[in-house]
Amino acid sequence: MNKRLEDVNVKAFLFDMDGVLFDSMPNHAKAWVHAFVSLGLKFTDYDVYMREGMTGSSTINEVFGAQLGRCATEEECQRIYQFKSQYFESLPAAKVIPDVDGVLSTIGAAGKEIFLVTGSGQASLLDKLNHAFPGIFQKERMVTAYDVKKGKPDPEPYLMALVKGGLKADQAIVVENAPLGVRSAVAAGIFTIAVNTGILRDEELLNNGADLLYHSMAELKADLPRILRVAQRSF
Repeated sequence: MNKRLEDVNVKAFLFDMDGVLFDSMPNHAKAWVHAFVSLGLKFTDYDVYMREGMTGSSTINEVFGAQLGRCATEEECQRIYQFKSQYFESLPAAKVIPDVDGVLSTIGAAGKEIFLVTGSGQASLLDKLNHAFPGIFQKERMVTAYDVKKGKPDPEPYLMALVKGGLKADQAIVVENAPLGVRSAVAAGIFTIAVNTGILRDEELLNNGADLLYHSMAELKADLPRILRVAQRSF
């Protein structure tokens, strides 16, 4: 059952990264498809988008289980993920998602906190964020692959963000672009906005529980004043 914006008293927005802040999903799709096809396994761009947020080893084991009838060994997981990562790093750097700067500045101007909740564990993550979004993302307001034992769609990443922020579930709004990320946020009890910046059908996000859906950050930015006005539950 979808949550009502009227029941939120928003103090913070929790942002995913890939496909929300950076237009990096096309590169991830190319890299994953390249890695699996090189092994003679079938994998498509759509498969990648549907699994966004899943850990690398979980992705590999799911494909191995479906097509080879077994789990990958630890050595296989490391080798395949390294191959995928090296190919990903060889591609042109992803650009910032159009209009996300305006979304972030509007939220900041309204006095709301901004958190990052990502399955990424890259060492240069904070430098990358500070270069693209100076002064917006702080290390103490980030949840990465290093902070959790279970990735999305488990609720742990978003529950961890609530703990870090001293927030209740009804004091936050999540901005996601992936079905598994939406499912993670919904399982954590948080009002969830889906922005479909990729190739997925809208129903992939709505069927996983998204409370609102937009097709671009420009659409979200245009509706943000209403969201901020409505999500101010009085006690």
